[in-house]
Amino acid sequence: MYFRKLILIAILWATTPAGWAQEYVGSELCADCHQDETEAWKGSHHDLAWTEVEDGQVLADFDGTSFSHDGMSVSFVDKNGVLSAQVTEKDGVITEYPVHSVVGIAPLQQYLFETGPGRLQSFDVVWDTEESRWYHLYPEQDLPPNDGLHWTGPYKNWNARCAECHATGYVKNYDAETRRYASTQVEIGVGCEACHGPGSAHLEWTTGKTLDDGLGAFGFPIELGKGQTEADIQQCAGCHSRREALEDGNPVPGTPFHDAYNLAVLRPGAYHPDGQILDEVYVYGSFLQSRMYAEGVGCMDCHDPHRAEVKAEGNGLCTQCHSPAGNSEFPTLRLASYDTPEHHHHAENSDGSQCKNCHMIERVYMGVDGRHDHSFRIPRPDLGLGVDACTDCHAEEGQPWAAQQISGWFPDSAHRIVHYGTAFAAAGIGQLDDPEALIAIALDKEQAGIVRATALYLLQPFATPVLAQRVAPLLSDPDPLVRANGPVLQRQAPMPERVARLEPLLSDPLRNVRISAAKEFLAIPAQAMTQDQRAVAQQGMADWQRSISHRLDFPETHLVLGGWALALRNAQAAEKAFREVVTLDPQRSEAWPMLVQLAHINRGPQAAITTLDEALSILPDDPNLNQLARDMGR
Repeated sequence: MYFRKLILIAILWATTPAGWAQEYVGSELCADCHQDETEAWKGSHHDLAWTEVEDGQVLADFDGTSFSHDGMSVSFVDKNGVLSAQVTEKDGVITEYPVHSVVGIAPLQQYLFETGPGRLQSFDVVWDTEESRWYHLYPEQDLPPNDGLHWTGPYKNWNARCAECHATGYVKNYDAETRRYASTQVEIGVGCEACHGPGSAHLEWTTGKTLDDGLGAFGFPIELGKGQTEADIQQCAGCHSRREALEDGNPVPGTPFHDAYNLAVLRPGAYHPDGQILDEVYVYGSFLQSRMYAEGVGCMDCHDPHRAEVKAEGNGLCTQCHSPAGNSEFPTLRLASYDTPEHHHHAENSDGSQCKNCHMIERVYMGVDGRHDHSFRIPRPDLGLGVDACTDCHAEEGQPWAAQQISGWFPDSAHRIVHYGTAFAAAGIGQLDDPEALIAIALDKEQAGIVRATALYLLQPFATPVLAQRVAPLLSDPDPLVRANGPVLQRQAPMPERVARLEPLLSDPLRNVRISAAKEFLAIPAQAMTQDQRAVAQQGMADWQRSISHRLDFPETHLVLGGWALALRNAQAAEKAFREVVTLDPQRSEAWPMLVQLAHINRGPQAAITTLDEALSILPDDPNLNQLARDMGR
C-alpha cells in the first residue's frame, strides 16, 4: 500500500509520444536492404553490447580456472557446454550460478547471473580480453554480501542500472511490491532500432503506404545524419551520459534528451573542478563543455555509428578539420598547421605529438578501459587544480614547471584567463565565502550551459531572497539544463514571487524542467496559489510522481520519498520509505537515524530501541548511530 498511496503509480497520460504506435521489427529485417550498414554493425561494440552465451562470443577461460579476492573465491567451469561460476562468498556461503548472458567484447568482458526470477546481476570478477586473465573490478573495496555495493546488491543490478543501454526496445518492469523484475526487450544488443526507432512504419513506407503524422520522411520517429547534428547528439547522449532516467526503459528514438533524462552537472566527485572527467561520466557532459559542440560539431563527424569506431586513426581524425585546408562545413575554424612540432613541441610520432594526449586526457575505468575526455580543452596547468594533460606524462616535474613550459611556447596566448574551475574548486570543498564568482558564471552567456547549470547547483548553500531575485532570469534561459537547475534557488524567495517565477516552468516543453519546478511546489501551501495554479502544479507533481514510479528499485529514490513524506508531515509513510532504503541497501547510514526517530514517533520508545539495535548490528562503527545510542542512554 505504501507504493500505491505515496507514488500514485497508476497515473496514465492522455497522449503518447509519436512513435509508440509503431512496432519494433528486429535488426534482421534491415539487413536485406541495408547490407553495407549491417556489415559494418555486425561484430561492433554496439552489436555485441549484450549477447547470449549460445552466440559464441564468450572469450573467458571457463576450463576450471579460479580467482580469489578479499575472502571471496570463484571457480569457472564448463560442464558440457553449460558455463557456470561457483562462488564462495567471504561469509562462507557457496552458490553456483550458470552464466545467463555476456556483456561487451573488449577490452573486458563481463558475465551476468540470474540471482532470482528475472533479476540479473553483473558479476564483479571479469575477463581482461587483452591480458587473458580474470580480475576484480573493485579490488580496493571491502564488500560483504549484505553491502549494497556487493555484486548481488541493487547498484550492480543489470535490469535497473545497465540493460537500457545494452538492449533495443527495453522495458524494465519492476514490481515494487514483490521486488521482482519482468524485464523485456525486442533484442539484446544495440540494434538498428535502438537508434532509428521502431521500423514497422518504415517497412510500410517501402510499399508506398502513406505515413502517419509525426514520422520522418522514411517512416522513422527520428531523422539522423546530414543536417541533423543536434538530433544525432541527443540520440547518442541517451546512453553516453551520466544521467537519471525519467522513463521505464528505452525512450522512443527522437525523444528530446531532457524529456527522458536528468543530466548530471559537473558535480564534485564526478568531474574535476575545471570540468575534466574524474568518475565515469560517459562523454555527453564533457562534450557539452567543448567549443566543438558550440560550433556545431556532432558525434558522427568523428565516429562511424555503425562500426562504433572513429573515422580515422591517430592525428588524422583531428586534421580532417584542424589543418591548413580546414573543413568547409565549419567556416569559422582557424586554418593552421597543428600536426607539427611547432605546435605540439614534441618529437614527431611521440606520445606528446598526439592531439588526444594533450587535448583529451585519458582515464581508466573498470580496471582496463581507457576513455578520453571529450571537452577538448587546452591544457591549463597554471590553474593549479591538480589535473592536466601535461602532468599526466610529466608528473615528477609538476604543474608550475608545466605552466612555465606552456608560457614559453605560447607567450601571447589569449587562453590563460580566469577559469570557472577556480570558483568551482573552492565551492566544492566549502571554502567559497562570497558567491559573486558563481553568480557571474551562472549569468555569463558565453559559458557552456552545463557550466552555468553547475554554478547554480553550487549556489544552493548561498540561497537568499536576494540571490533568488538575481538568478530569476535564468528560469527562462534557452538552455534546458540551466532552467532545470534554477528552481531550487527560489526556495528563499517570498511566496508570491516564488509562485509567479516557477509557474511558467510547469508548462515547459521539456519534462525534466517541469519536474524540477514541480518539486518546489511541494513546499508551497495550496492557499498561496490560485485555482488555476493549483491545477497546473498538480499536473507537474503527477509528472514527477510518474518518473519516480520507474525508480522504486533504487535505494536513493526512497530517500527522496522519505524526505517528501516528512515535508507532508506523514510520519508513517516516511518510516516505510526509509525502511525500504535499508531493505534494499542496509549500508545506507543516512537512512538509519531517521528510521530510529520515526519508529519512536510512530510506535514508541521500545520500537526506536529495537530499530537502533538493528542498525548497530549492521553498522556498529557509525558515529551518528553511536551518538544516537548515547542520547538514548544505550
